[in-house]
Amino acid sequence: MLSIFLLIRYSSSSSSKLLTPSSSISNPINILQQTSQIHTFPNHKIAKASTFFTHNSSNIDSTDEDNSLTQKGINKLSPIVQLKIQSFLPTYNNLDEYQEKNGIFNFNIKQFLQCSRTDLTPQIVQKDLLNCPSDIIALMFFLWCAKQPHYFHDRPTFNYMVNVVSRLSNRFETVKGIIDELRHFGCVIKPQTLLLLLRIYWCGGMFIRCFEVYELIIDRGYTPNTFARNVVIDVLFKLELVEVALNVFKETEAPNFLSFSIVITNLCKLNALVSIKDVHTRMMRKGYYLNGETYLMILSCFGKAGRIREAFQLLGLMISLGFRICVRHWSILIDMFCKCGRLDVAYLLLRKMVESGYSPNVETYTPLIKGFLESNKSSKAFELLYIMESKGCYVDLVLCNVLIHSLSKMGRCNDALDVFYSLQERGLSPDAYTFCSMIDVVCSLRQYALLPVILDGFTVQPDLVVCNSLINYFCKAGHPVGAIEFYEDMIDRGYAPDKYSFTTLIGALCKAGRTDDAVNVYKGIVRSHCGLDARFHTVIVSGLIKSGKFNRAITLFREAVTHKFPLDIVSYTIVIDTLFKCGQTEEAYNLFSQMKEAGIAPGLEIYNLILSHFCKYKNVKMVKEIIQEMVVMGIKVDCTTICSMKNLLYKSKDPYSALNMIIELRDSGLLPLEECEKLNKIIHGIDLEDTVDADTSGSDGILDAAVTAC
Repeated sequence: MLSIFLLIRYSSSSSSKLLTPSSSISNPINILQQTSQIHTFPNHKIAKASTFFTHNSSNIDSTDEDNSLTQKGINKLSPIVQLKIQSFLPTYNNLDEYQEKNGIFNFNIKQFLQCSRTDLTPQIVQKDLLNCPSDIIALMFFLWCAKQPHYFHDRPTFNYMVNVVSRLSNRFETVKGIIDELRHFGCVIKPQTLLLLLRIYWCGGMFIRCFEVYELIIDRGYTPNTFARNVVIDVLFKLELVEVALNVFKETEAPNFLSFSIVITNLCKLNALVSIKDVHTRMMRKGYYLNGETYLMILSCFGKAGRIREAFQLLGLMISLGFRICVRHWSILIDMFCKCGRLDVAYLLLRKMVESGYSPNVETYTPLIKGFLESNKSSKAFELLYIMESKGCYVDLVLCNVLIHSLSKMGRCNDALDVFYSLQERGLSPDAYTFCSMIDVVCSLRQYALLPVILDGFTVQPDLVVCNSLINYFCKAGHPVGAIEFYEDMIDRGYAPDKYSFTTLIGALCKAGRTDDAVNVYKGIVRSHCGLDARFHTVIVSGLIKSGKFNRAITLFREAVTHKFPLDIVSYTIVIDTLFKCGQTEEAYNLFSQMKEAGIAPGLEIYNLILSHFCKYKNVKMVKEIIQEMVVMGIKVDCTTICSMKNLLYKSKDPYSALNMIIELRDSGLLPLEECEKLNKIIHGIDLEDTVDADTSGSDGILDAAVTAC
């Protein structure tokens, strides 16, 4: 069939225009198969030669003599085709010499076309695509097949064409270059041609090329149809241009079911619940309804977000539309309540599910077991695990990974190791998540040398998460140089680092004493990458401070504040503590005020830190001010700060004022219970013999006792 396509495509007429296939050849088959049935050739290369010859299709109805293949006819063909034919006749000077020795080869085109009536099938098309002599011929053949009546390309055919078109794109650099080449070969460029190219690029994930095709459609004066707009919408979502995608969707005059399905599916991946509800409402007004799988995706989104009310509303809609409730619906609801911390309701749903005749699977049990482990209810978790296995529902790799991770977080690293070693007995192969979990186990045990032993024979396809875990492992193991070397090797292997990779690298450079390199790398990353989080900036500041580079750390932090980089409470706490230690108390407090103005709410740690520092500097005025803020905020005083206040009370020139501040904290309920009891006994003169010298009397004795008690 490819032969017939080539015959038609290369046929020349006096007007030099290519003709479309006639009705008599709407369903041609491979010419090699046909020739083997009609003729017997001493040399099979002659049969192959017929694949490449061209003939004037306007003479199909002429005499047999006119349709015979002769040397004279070959001489009229294009030089390229002549070379193709002659390449199959290596032992003869020309076709006439072959005819003299092997008989007359009088192949009648009309007869051949009349017996070529096999229907097109994807299998035949794919086979002939594989045999195409070049990518441009393959594309032309693909486009020609798409024009045939009652034939549609299937997904495997499109997948094959992805590689073909990708090579053509690299060769001609632009989509317009491919179009020009098709026109050079006589292919008429119609809207369908551009739409097929658009779909190929879409299937291959070549998103920028999709935009090129879309622009060509507009430049040629065509109006993009709904399918073209659907492709652009999906591509915009995949490029994370969500707002632009939604705008294109809103401007689509006649959205179809696929339009709504594409938008909702992508919004589900983004967990954009508000937009999902709006699009779904618009879809229902148009009279479209999603399929069961898409509704499950939406239900899962509501579940992950803990939107219990919306989840049950959607479930009610699904029931009213005739969808049957299945195990997956129950599992999503149970997982939702587990994520909301409502383990009691989740467990009740599990019991209700069993009573209703449904059989829970491992996906149903996993969130419950994880929830009970994270709530330190390990006995309940293992009870569920036993029930699950007793019912013939066996542990899968996801649940094993959950067990390893949760047990290591609980400090039960030996139990986590037992689960890991049981994988082989269960017939399970560890994955990248298992690998990362085992790194956490080793780091929790602080037995870093165990990792090579535990993971001996461990086969896993590494991804970026695994690489980041290994970099972190080297840092925690006290081998920052190894972390840096591994990072460089990771880059050489083609991995694209993310913000976690950068953060760990900066920390490793600081720990290795390469602070200058750390600063240079930090500045380079800030200039060339976006999406960096507060931890990235915190690590460089913290690393410089630990290396004794206080001024440089504070300078970098000020630059981060000036450029409005994302900073959090941890970033500010580290720098404020450093400023206090350097004696810059006023600047430290000013930075604390800037932090509050930036919308970062101070918490217990930073308030106690500042209060403790002002106590050490005997700044009673600022101590009073901070205590008043803590009383208003309801921030409790920790034990370290109480010790600092004790020293202030003992050394202050105004001890009564300091004592009154402690009493104010007690009355506000901000002192630890134990300290309150001690202070109450002293103030009321109870059991003073244990804390006050027998000769001590009056207020001075109470102050001394208060100091001792605090």
